[in-house]
Amino acid sequence: MSSSPPSNPAVPTKNKLNILSFTGKNKILHLGWMAFFLTFFVWFNHAPFLSAIGETLNLTKDQIKTLLILNVALTIPARVIIGMLTDRFGPRLVYTAILAIGAIPCFTFAFAQDYNTLALSRFLLGFVGAGFVVGIRLMSDWFPANELGTAEGIYGGWGNFGSAAAALLLPTVAIIAAAIVGGDEGWRYATATSGVVMMLYSVIFYKMVRDTPKGATYFKPKKSGAMMVTSAGDFWLMMAFKLPMYLALALLGWKLSPAGVSLLSQDSVTIVYIGLVVLYIYEFVSSYRFNKEIFTTPVPKAHQYDFKQVGILNILYFATFGSELAVVSMLPLFYQETFSLSIVMAGVLASSYAFMNLMSRPGGGWLSDKYGRKITLLILTAGLAVGYLLMGIVDSTWPIALALLITMFCSFFVQAGEGAVFAVIPLIKRSMTGQFAGMTGAYGNVGSVVYLTVLSLVSYQVFFFVIAATAVVGFLALFFLKEPEGVIIEEMPDGSFAQIKVS
Repeated sequence: MSSSPPSNPAVPTKNKLNILSFTGKNKILHLGWMAFFLTFFVWFNHAPFLSAIGETLNLTKDQIKTLLILNVALTIPARVIIGMLTDRFGPRLVYTAILAIGAIPCFTFAFAQDYNTLALSRFLLGFVGAGFVVGIRLMSDWFPANELGTAEGIYGGWGNFGSAAAALLLPTVAIIAAAIVGGDEGWRYATATSGVVMMLYSVIFYKMVRDTPKGATYFKPKKSGAMMVTSAGDFWLMMAFKLPMYLALALLGWKLSPAGVSLLSQDSVTIVYIGLVVLYIYEFVSSYRFNKEIFTTPVPKAHQYDFKQVGILNILYFATFGSELAVVSMLPLFYQETFSLSIVMAGVLASSYAFMNLMSRPGGGWLSDKYGRKITLLILTAGLAVGYLLMGIVDSTWPIALALLITMFCSFFVQAGEGAVFAVIPLIKRSMTGQFAGMTGAYGNVGSVVYLTVLSLVSYQVFFFVIAATAVVGFLALFFLKEPEGVIIEEMPDGSFAQIKVS
């Protein structure tokens, strides 16, 4: 082992990030955000049609709100699994599979004739939401650290805009489809069309994307099968942070039980609870076996990282992306019911929240690159709390223009915060970026399940206040975050070590 590792050749530093270019790493950036855009477009293709879907299938308000929870539930385990698969098989293959396979539940949702089919399809579509973590790994292998926050901000922000594009475009597509086909179920053809486009793009992505620049090393975890930690304390912390993911799925089970919407019998829900307990025990044992050496043998410094960094980012993403998923799901209905608007107008106004992604998420990454990761996160998280506090006091007496302005103000801090979170993730340990992104991304879905469950029990105002309160918790946790500095050291496939500059 050399005491002075050579510079890492894995990330190109030539050819600056240029959004007007479609060559080299800039081509990968554009192909990546377009893939993410389409997954988000499909993932939230139901949002502008909630009232129309309810009328078509005679759904209750509680059933509609349960669809929102189901839509984000599967993404919790999916992001963790997809992150591990990405680190092992590479972004190109994994993203292609998500784009192609994800179209299937989109079609079954579009033409569902009963609530059970509708609910199952929406649950399975949560798989599509896992695509985000694939692109995080892809960007980290194409962009150097001084551009990484900006690149991942553009990838995440422009990709997240897919939900806004769905709210803006799909109602018009539905109107056109209804005029051509007849009837009042144009929403079916609009949602199905989004699945067709995503499936076609999977072919383009597969043919045009590479995992790394030519001649570069694709870093893989030293071991695969579970998440590696490098100290006994980190093992217990990791298992503590895995527990909320299981509790969120248990919360979903409760919501589907006779105490909720009665989609599952009490016996079935009990089986779900038992299954979650068994799975957690299995994961605990598997993780212990995978990491058992750390309890007897110190880990070499070259392999060490601090899991606390990941845990803090999990909390922040719970509040940022978790709230975005929840708010994007319910905001068209909020505008429609609060201000007595049409479906199309409510969709247009609600899209302003996700529209901010075009600038705010890249802005969060850029601010992190320029001014530092920790201070940027502190400021953005504080702004997020204020934004949701303001949204909680909006009611029907407010001018719509002012409500819209507050929505966009809040959205800026939420999405810039997301960009700042993922500006830190690849700087912890590059070879495990997919796994870290998967776990932190899953916490965003844990947040959305919790927030949407809260929404099903309380008013819109209390819902926004709850999000503001969790943002305060994230703000306090940030004081324990260490600013990434110096270099991270990765083991090369030949056993030598390479150092990667992070500041």
